[in-house]
Amino acid sequence: MGAVYFYHLTRHPLEKTLSVLLNKARQAGWRIAVRGTDPSRLDWLDEKLWLGPEETFLPHGRAGGPHDADQPILLTSDQKAVNDPTCVMTVDGADVDPGEVNKLERVCVLFDGNDDVAVQKARDQWKALTEAGCSAQYWSEASGRWEKKAEA
Repeated sequence: MGAVYFYHLTRHPLEKTLSVLLNKARQAGWRIAVRGTDPSRLDWLDEKLWLGPEETFLPHGRAGGPHDADQPILLTSDQKAVNDPTCVMTVDGADVDPGEVNKLERVCVLFDGNDDVAVQKARDQWKALTEAGCSAQYWSEASGRWEKKAEA
């Protein structure tokens, strides 16, 4: 049974935190789907990942290409990723279904702590997922380093 981890971003931008989490997930041997809501935002993330440091390059692709199923990291807006992910990382308020949490190793919800709408969406997701019986952790970087602040 998987778990959902909520990451409350207040000090580092999305692209930096996402890169760190993607590296850790790849080190664990996981295939990842990064799920967003806006195709242009996913294009922007795609570009940021391509321009990252060479020593931490993250092989990935945007959904819609001929090799989607082969991608170790697939950026998509689809609920069902064709790369058979072990982990799903959501950005910009993308939806998470309780059933998928239980089928995956991990779901990560990254949200901008400086955006009141994003914070409320994450709170709503936490409530819905934990009420559905999903294991959840809430992580904050407010102190300058990541700390687990809550668990359900």
